[in-house]
Amino acid sequence: MEDIRILAIESSCDETAAAVVLNGRKALSNVISSQIALHTQYGGVVPELASRMHIEAIDHVIRAALAEADCTFDDIDAIAVTNGPGLVGALLVGVAEAKAIAFALGKPLLGINHIEGHVSANFLEHPDLEPPFLALIVSGGHTNLARVKDYGEFEIIARTRDDAAGEAFDKVARAIGLGYPGGPKIEKAARCGDPTAYPVPRGKVDDNAYDFSFSGMKSAVLNLLNHAEMTGESVRQEDMAASFQAAVVDVLCDRAVRAVKEFGEKKLVLAGGVAANGALRDGLAKALKKVRAELIVPSPVFCTDNAAMIGAATYYHYVKGERSDLSLNAVPGLEL
Repeated sequence: MEDIRILAIESSCDETAAAVVLNGRKALSNVISSQIALHTQYGGVVPELASRMHIEAIDHVIRAALAEADCTFDDIDAIAVTNGPGLVGALLVGVAEAKAIAFALGKPLLGINHIEGHVSANFLEHPDLEPPFLALIVSGGHTNLARVKDYGEFEIIARTRDDAAGEAFDKVARAIGLGYPGGPKIEKAARCGDPTAYPVPRGKVDDNAYDFSFSGMKSAVLNLLNHAEMTGESVRQEDMAASFQAAVVDVLCDRAVRAVKEFGEKKLVLAGGVAANGALRDGLAKALKKVRAELIVPSPVFCTDNAAMIGAATYYHYVKGERSDLSLNAVPGLEL
């Protein structure tokens, strides 16, 4: 089969990204323009500002991705774009750009699910990885456990009933005075903390042994903070961060190991922004080793939002002959 080069665009939240991916397995370029410095001023992502920043950055990012890959538009076989889930205004910027490029060049267009992209990021660094396997997807907006039966074919085993893990990290970080973005700041603080210092419960869902619930764990932290304030007690940030992080890691490891045992899969792929968390990586590696299963993780740059993961996911849809037409729209609640 001839080499396939896909130009991929990602703008679902607060990173404007473009990449050129070869045959779904090699990132020839991966350019990311982050908005973290802007949104940190507001303690979280401001959707309208995110959309405006995408508009300003997207042309530059695409040109940079082509230059880094030593490509021109003539070398590109297809245009891929995240069309959901995500912030609707942010998604629309990427979708409109991809449609315009595809129309102007007469190239195939493919809309791709952002969450599938996160899982597919692992293909970029693990050339022998092929379905079937289990995937634990942990990000700011999603926490899912899925069986990946084939390329692009997912069966959701579990999802969060309330907050996503990354969202809970952000809220707890804000509550204990660490600020935004919460995940990296909690991980850093937790390195100097005692994970047994505060009693954070491990969330469970009565009617589904696999589903996640992080809202109660977040509320427990808030209650501890309120009690400390009313009684005049001091709260050590590092200990609270470590206690909360340990609770989240315990829950994620418990569900993952349970799924490995039940479904008999020997590989678990970790995906999403929270997959960059070192405590989660270490906890999963140790837990899976006990049940003789392998943990597969991407490098941190492929954990957070990027376009190379979208290009990796797109390749397998492209070779199946799938295409999107110019009616492609942003779908903020797109299901996997």
